[in-house]
Amino acid sequence: LLSVAALCSSTGPDAVVDLVPGSNQVSGRLELYSNYGEITIVGAVSGLTEGLHGFHVHEKGDLGDGCKAAGGHFNPFNKNHGAPYDLERHAGDLGNVEADYQGVAYINIVDKQISLDSTSPAYIGGLAIVVHAGVDDLGRGGNPKSLKTGNAGQRSG
Repeated sequence: LLSVAALCSSTGPDAVVDLVPGSNQVSGRLELYSNYGEITIVGAVSGLTEGLHGFHVHEKGDLGDGCKAAGGHFNPFNKNHGAPYDLERHAGDLGNVEADYQGVAYINIVDKQISLDSTSPAYIGGLAIVVHAGVDDLGRGGNPKSLKTGNAGQRSG
């Protein structure tokens, strides 16, 4: 689980996110850059199982109770869960990240919905970014839970 902390620096990242364990002993660091209405997230997460893992911004920054206190996906526009490239998606739906055989996911995501502008309804400052134990089905699982969570499972970090 990651909590976004906005920074005021013109030479480095606009925000830095440090990973804390949820249901697993994951660790990592992400840097967020805001540029021309897009947010670029780069970094690495380790301690994962090999394969795909759901990756989302959640509605709260509370990291308690194994990351469950972070609430649901960040959804300021009241939409169904979907893929990052879908028109119908939560703002916090960032898809999946893939961990290699050593359990490390190298992340390089560009997103046009989330924002580091504190005046935007899609502002993610102070919110949690969660890496899940399972694969996000991107809202295509054919059940109501898929349209809410993507069936991505426990919150690894």
